[in-house]
Amino acid sequence: MHHLSEQEQLRRQKLTQLQELGVEPYPSELFDVNFSAQEILDNYRPELNNFQEVSLAGRLMSSRVMGKASFAELMDSSGRIQLYINRDEICPGEDKTLYNTVFKKLLDLGDFIGVKGHVFTTQVGEISVHVTELKLLAKSLRPLPVVKTKKDEVTGEEVVYDSFSDPEQRYRQRYVDLVVNPHVRETFIKRTQLVQAMRNYLNDKGYLEVETPILQPLYGGAAARPFKTHHNTLDMTLYLRIANELYLKRLIVGGFDGVYEFSKDFRNEGMSRFHNPEFTQMELYVAYKDYAWMMDLVEEMVERVALQLHGKTEVQVGDNLINFQRPWQRYTMFEAIEKYTGVAIGEMDEAALRETATKLHVELDPSMGKAKIIDEIFGEHVEPKLIQPTFITDYPVEMSPLAKKHRDRPGLVERFEAICNGKEICNAFSELNDPIDQRQRFEDQLELGKRGDTEAMVLDDDFLRALEYGMPPTAGLGIGIDRLSMIMTNSPSIQEVLFFPQMRPEAL
Repeated sequence: MHHLSEQEQLRRQKLTQLQELGVEPYPSELFDVNFSAQEILDNYRPELNNFQEVSLAGRLMSSRVMGKASFAELMDSSGRIQLYINRDEICPGEDKTLYNTVFKKLLDLGDFIGVKGHVFTTQVGEISVHVTELKLLAKSLRPLPVVKTKKDEVTGEEVVYDSFSDPEQRYRQRYVDLVVNPHVRETFIKRTQLVQAMRNYLNDKGYLEVETPILQPLYGGAAARPFKTHHNTLDMTLYLRIANELYLKRLIVGGFDGVYEFSKDFRNEGMSRFHNPEFTQMELYVAYKDYAWMMDLVEEMVERVALQLHGKTEVQVGDNLINFQRPWQRYTMFEAIEKYTGVAIGEMDEAALRETATKLHVELDPSMGKAKIIDEIFGEHVEPKLIQPTFITDYPVEMSPLAKKHRDRPGLVERFEAICNGKEICNAFSELNDPIDQRQRFEDQLELGKRGDTEAMVLDDDFLRALEYGMPPTAGLGIGIDRLSMIMTNSPSIQEVLFFPQMRPEAL
């Protein structure tokens, strides 16, 4: 139990006084709400005399007591509205306790109240609720941080101080952040709209939304370190999924033409402004299609998301105005590296690549094979420069153990990533459906694992068995929902688009 501040002790005393007066601080009966603050502010017309019986509930956010009458402010999920409270109207009989004691002395900012009354306009023209009934719905025992504004005497501008703006505090106490920084809600509403726009787009195409296991006996479908857990009854190690790819492909083997899943995935890796140990991906697999077809789908879907969220294809992200209008720029990986470094690496072996990387000041370690070296060069010199949405295609085979070999270019695979604002937002393949080739690539990954690559893939015999029954040619896609949300909401870090990001333990 933390040490109670003076304010918290006071609030607990008020709680006791309320109970002594017979006022239940946490009543259980329903309080019926029929309008939101914003509905009233948007639609009230004095000449229509509408909103004559309103019932609202929310937090008490300010209070100005002026003898027998008071003004207060109520905040619900839609916004704030002014209340006008008159002693003799909320206490029509002899007993004025509700106004004189409960409202004036025992209610605090942050308390939840319910009010009934009618809407009118004050003399200064502010739409307000004339309260005829007032009820305490939940007592708040901790004071909210008070954000104050004050006019700068030199510039005359409003200056905010005591704001609840420390990122660590905001992420730890998101419940407070949402109350005192209402703009934060907009980010999360937009995130939900983004997911809904994608879901509607995929459903309209006739693809089936499915669910696959989060606890897996083997982790697969990506190059990453997993989280490990133990199942007591089966006495076996299980892993939290790093991707859902291999299960969704099993469903294509089983005869579905198009399946997708919004999945929580988990990777036991470093944390940063772009990485949280649990994150959301949407993966989609469609039979009888290839990666070129999937590129067109991604452009169309993301353009539609931008239009639904912003009403236009342009989105401001930091200092950049990003335009999602189709078609997007396309380069092969080798073209992009040559464009931004001046070096053609297409024909190089591992030794030559190491030498090139060193010249380009890219740090390497001995466990890195050809693919990792190319990836490091790309990550250092190309990716940060790709601000407008860009497709990078045709990756080296070693970088993509689950992608199909390129139909025209030996040593490459049919894969693309979409890069935007200097970060990858999606990854897609013409899926590898040759079980013999797939087994060989898993075995190559095992060798990398022996060299010390902690992210190398494991061999999944059941998945190979599924492929041996035959999987039609298939296009597959994974889109990072958190990364896309960051771009679509102009958020500088992944923690801004996760309600409850992972944090170090707090010393309470």
